[in-house]
Amino acid sequence: MNETIVCTVGNVATQPVHRELPSGASARFRLAVTSRYWDREKSAWTDGHTNFFTVWANRQLAANAVASLTVGDPVIVQGRLKVRTETREGTSRTSADIDALAIGHDLARGTSAFRRTVRTDHRPASPPPQPEPTWETAPADTESPRPPEPAAAVC
Repeated sequence: MNETIVCTVGNVATQPVHRELPSGASARFRLAVTSRYWDREKSAWTDGHTNFFTVWANRQLAANAVASLTVGDPVIVQGRLKVRTETREGTSRTSADIDALAIGHDLARGTSAFRRTVRTDHRPASPPPQPEPTWETAPADTESPRPPEPAAAVC
């Protein structure tokens, strides 16, 4: 409920790695996000500090990310920010991960061709559709239908 949702714009820094886990597909890649600012002294745009995030994608998003992304692609990633601190060999390390909700190419910096994926459901097959019942009642006839007349015999 009180999660930090971020939207980052950057470049894919490592090739996405795909793994099949018991809970479903998972993929991860590193995202480089570099700030840019206008340097008045140089009268030019200058690169600032680069932040690196590990982006995690799950299920269908993971499969689509692996099929669509390559190193250097400009992307927009929206997801939950998770900052982790751990101590290894006496050194404290902090990392920032993004649990991706959406990933897309940054169309401000290039073009992309979208291809819809075919979903494969793991649900049991449903029975074939049955014809709909006729809920309307037939109009009441005042005459009962007559049986067909027998053919006349010729002598």
